[in-house]
Amino acid sequence: MSTELNINKKPFLEVRSIRKKDEKGFELNEISFFQNRNHNIAISGATGSGKTTCMKIIAGLIQPDSGNVFFDSKRVKGPEETLIPGHKGIAYLSQQFELRNNYKVGELLNYANELPEHKAYQIYELCRIDQLLNRWTHELSGGEKQRIALARLLTGLPRLFLLDEPYTNLDMTHRQIMRSVLEDIGRELDISFMMIAHDPADVLSWAHEILVLNNGTLVQKGSPKDLYYKPADTYTAGLFGKYNLVPISFFQHYRIKAEAESHLLLRPEQLRICPKTDNCMQGSVIRQQFMGTHFEISVQTESGIYFLKSDLPDFETGMNIHFEPHPELLRLSFE
Repeated sequence: MSTELNINKKPFLEVRSIRKKDEKGFELNEISFFQNRNHNIAISGATGSGKTTCMKIIAGLIQPDSGNVFFDSKRVKGPEETLIPGHKGIAYLSQQFELRNNYKVGELLNYANELPEHKAYQIYELCRIDQLLNRWTHELSGGEKQRIALARLLTGLPRLFLLDEPYTNLDMTHRQIMRSVLEDIGRELDISFMMIAHDPADVLSWAHEILVLNNGTLVQKGSPKDLYYKPADTYTAGLFGKYNLVPISFFQHYRIKAEAESHLLLRPEQLRICPKTDNCMQGSVIRQQFMGTHFEISVQTESGIYFLKSDLPDFETGMNIHFEPHPELLRLSFE
């Protein structure tokens, strides 16, 4: 994992006990973690949990009250310690990026570019903007503008790229393009990433490790699989999709050693429809939604509402059904 520190090799990025309290009283509290090269980290959390503050401290754009950030063994200085905020080798793409109007894309990029023309053009190709170089900036879509802002930062040849909500306000087509661009950049330019994102689809399939912040505190870190199937609490569980809290007493039939807690958290796909037996839970269908690859069924039981997934639209509102944990998927919560 990227938080494991090899004593014989210093980490690519090390964040040591950073704290920051703003004028409104919000406090980022003792955040510490490591990132190894070529490992992508996602930072997740509710709005206002401190994600952007943490990322801007790492980028050298906000001065921490205490603690330090080290990148390639060099301390990242805050804006109070340097004339031009930022750290060489680290690029930060904000949600509020801007492109000047009334410029052609090629002209705007040339002003920032210090690379040989063929090297810069390789970056433009990777960012899928080589066909936009003669377009005016005010003629571009939001997704095109974002990839141009990305390319402009890449001409500085960063080794770590920090992305603050890169998929916000992008339609599905531009989201897919952006995902492909980031994959190509990481592979072709040997760049590591850190990303803030809300959509589970943007995080779970991309990150090597996820950090979860809640009210300024790092509450859990681990692999996408661990955080999805074994979240530390319902706050973390809710960040990555719907879940069910199933009474531990229900699992006696399965001879599974559970913790002392009264409930086990299971994802909708970890429950399955079954014939009526003494060991099944039962309830009444109150809603069925088509999700593209499956149907999501909401079931009212005596103990509350449960969410299940099904491949077939066989369940009408008011229908009584029985369900149980899926034996093959249940083990994911106990591994």
